[in-house]
Amino acid sequence: MKRTAIYPGSFDPVTNGHLDIIHRGRHLFDQVLVAVSKNSQKAAYFSLEERLSFLRTALHGHSGIQVESFSGLLAGHVKERRAVAVIRGLRAVSDFEYEFQMALMNRRQNTDFETVFLMPDERYTYLSSSLVREISRLGGTVRGLVPPTVEAALKKRALTTR
Repeated sequence: MKRTAIYPGSFDPVTNGHLDIIHRGRHLFDQVLVAVSKNSQKAAYFSLEERLSFLRTALHGHSGIQVESFSGLLAGHVKERRAVAVIRGLRAVSDFEYEFQMALMNRRQNTDFETVFLMPDERYTYLSSSLVREISRLGGTVRGLVPPTVEAALKKRALTTR
């Protein structure tokens, strides 16, 4: 039986920090399902289809990694996919309190999985999707922070919104 972990998030957009966590998770589990959340309450910068496409392109050819979308409770999706763990990235101590709270709430909903916290490479400890979007909107460079397809899409979006 494959040991599957789910790495959930909005990935709006995916960053190299996200990719680092995905690869670190893949070293620990047989399969990592990257689960892009469909949250109609949150105004996304990129559509669900774009976010899925960015991830699939960036992860193309990497075995044991699958990209999918989900909606509703994460604990329900974990049960449905028979995963044994949820992967969450911690960039700094400030992330811990929120992530710890979410892990405990998920455990209350479903006790059949664990939450595994992984730290990204130190090059990415300051990196977030919102920071990348802001830098791009203000005309800064995001090269090296996101996959090339995301960089191109951000440039295009920034040009059309200026």
